[in-house]
Amino acid sequence: MVAVQAQALGADRSPDLLSLVGQLTLLQIDPTAAITPSADLVAWSRLGSAYKPEDLKRAVETDRTLYEHNALIRPMIDLRLHLAAMKVWPRYQEVRDWLTANDSFRRDILELLGSSGPLLSRDIPDTSVQPWRSSGWTDARNVTQMLEFLMMRGEVAIAGRQGRQRLWDLAERVYPADIEEIPLEEASRLRDERRLRALGIARSKMPSQPIEPYHVGDAGEPAVVDSVAGGWRVDPGSLDRDISPRTALLSPFDRLIHDRKRTEELFGYEYVLEMYKPADQRRWGYYALPILHGDRLVGKLDARADHKRGVFTVHAIHEDVPFDGEIKDGVFHEIEELAGWLRLDLAGI
Repeated sequence: MVAVQAQALGADRSPDLLSLVGQLTLLQIDPTAAITPSADLVAWSRLGSAYKPEDLKRAVETDRTLYEHNALIRPMIDLRLHLAAMKVWPRYQEVRDWLTANDSFRRDILELLGSSGPLLSRDIPDTSVQPWRSSGWTDARNVTQMLEFLMMRGEVAIAGRQGRQRLWDLAERVYPADIEEIPLEEASRLRDERRLRALGIARSKMPSQPIEPYHVGDAGEPAVVDSVAGGWRVDPGSLDRDISPRTALLSPFDRLIHDRKRTEELFGYEYVLEMYKPADQRRWGYYALPILHGDRLVGKLDARADHKRGVFTVHAIHEDVPFDGEIKDGVFHEIEELAGWLRLDLAGI
């Protein structure tokens, strides 16, 4: 399956973290750590136990070969594909009006970061003239909203993290000065091509997404998926790759399965992240990990990591298809590898 190989899930593993993120184009950040943060779990599932979370932290905060932006970690070299879009952000009049009304607040933040950065958001005074109004959790969170908006405009950047909290600084002190900005239209085309190479096969058009699109426009070549209607595009380079199958445990935010509709259409696999459901309504578990075997998604692993007690507990292994001996061996091996990488004792199997 081209989608599996494009996502670096074959037996031939990526040589290092930077090469991996370059192939995937991004790692999504999510604070849930029922097992380990999603970005680390995605990296481990490709690189194996040679991967260490401090490798990711060093690449973002010290080496600056990767950067964090809008809940995603990307290769720094790809920043050139996003700079032009930052200059024309935002699209929505409400945000533009709020930024205009709070231009003095914006200048206060930039001046403070210039003299004292990097800083946590709690260390930045709220000098807003007009509060941010929202029906959601961002209501009146003026400092955080301004920082987020200035990040989207390319004026500030995330310099690192203190625990889970972001450290903010002027973009010019985080991003390399010699990054070449690619014009907006060309950059959009190149992003579509990069996204298709990372996905292998994708829809030509899809509804807009808040962080990263699922569609790829006219990139690649037209494709047909048996028994699935609609327009698809395939990366020609992915068709020449041989898949050496293996078993892998995936993050619920893994790019292979993140688009649930695409996952069902390509793999016939149903998945819902059930952490937001009451316990008695869950079919697979609070933070069930999709199980990949070869080019098939075959089940879900319901497990939790208790780092205080030092235990990795397997609550259930859900089989979407009957597991033969090969699948069972592969799944048990990956569970043991994951527990060992987390330095936890295995319980429940």
